[in-house]
Amino acid sequence: MEYQKRLMKTKQRMAADGIDVLLVTDPANMNYLSGYDAWSFYVHQLLIVMIDEEQPYWIGRGLDANAARHTSWLDEDHILPYADHYVQSTIRHPMDFVSDFLKERKRDKQVIAMELDAYYFTAKSYLKLANNLLDSKFKDGTNLVNWIRIIKSDQEIAYIKKAAQISEKAMGVAYEALNEGVRESDVVAEISHAQISGTEEFGGDYPSIVPLIPTGEKTSACHLTWTDDVFKAGDPVIIELSGCYQRYHSPLARTAVVGSPSEEMRHLGDVVVEGVNSALDVVKPGITCEEVELAWRNSIERNGIKKESRIGYSVGLNYPPDWGEHTASLRPGDRTVLEPNMTFHMIPTIDIGHAGMEISESFRVTETGFEKLNNFPQELYVKPNIRLA
Repeated sequence: MEYQKRLMKTKQRMAADGIDVLLVTDPANMNYLSGYDAWSFYVHQLLIVMIDEEQPYWIGRGLDANAARHTSWLDEDHILPYADHYVQSTIRHPMDFVSDFLKERKRDKQVIAMELDAYYFTAKSYLKLANNLLDSKFKDGTNLVNWIRIIKSDQEIAYIKKAAQISEKAMGVAYEALNEGVRESDVVAEISHAQISGTEEFGGDYPSIVPLIPTGEKTSACHLTWTDDVFKAGDPVIIELSGCYQRYHSPLARTAVVGSPSEEMRHLGDVVVEGVNSALDVVKPGITCEEVELAWRNSIERNGIKKESRIGYSVGLNYPPDWGEHTASLRPGDRTVLEPNMTFHMIPTIDIGHAGMEISESFRVTETGFEKLNNFPQELYVKPNIRLA
């Protein structure tokens, strides 16, 4: 069973790090180890992995216990709901419940690791555990499970490839909807519909990041969402999105221009396409992340552009607010060695102050090189200017 293999690898890493108990609060890691999948991460929830027990324990709000029963492989003895009076209370906290459970299981004098830099593990959660478990030794378990996730199983690759098909459909819909006089919000509405409806064969899930669509001079700020402004002739538009299937992503970014692009934008598009492909050409097992980035940097510097920054990251299973895995990055200094079935989103962004350019590729490392996951034209897209009545 795949979940048991994942749990075994987690325990091996725990043993190597001297960890007896791991508190897993990252929703993606909870899903990875148990299958648990619900929009419940706005309240405190976690898995507790004990190195000498066969199943982890799910602890969460009582209202969400049935979601654990429906989506996880855990048996009833390992689904532990807390009462609703713990939710957003000023006199008690869910980590009080967790602490009591650990004491009952005689785990309060052991080495306990927590995902200290996970989005949904709060400072108050740590303080509660520290105050309640005075005899425990705490360790940082941040990204312990993430590094196991970095190499995908064949089933995970299949999910990512389905997400890629949805990405392609959504980007095509964006191109079709984009036009002078159309509101940004209306284009994003079409994208979102395509992301959720998916293909005729399979539907989509909600992505971890909403569509990003900075326009005009705002393309130099790559993480802007939409407004109700309308597109104007000559506007460059960055479109970054991802399909999502079973919580797996295959992000895709492209830059379009409504009407005629400037020569500067055409040149920038050519530079980015050349740089992306130069970087992809060196991808193979045994190459380091920093070597991939260096190929990109050498390419753009030949074209008169200097930029030293991350150009990509490991990607796959995740929940809002991010589809990245928070492990390997394609950047100077990252000596992570590429291995087969690692998956990355390569998204080198260039901005020149008054405009920006994104043309990205998600890829899988294969036994001999790489496989592009998205099959979409790799170019600056020029949308013919059709005035709306």
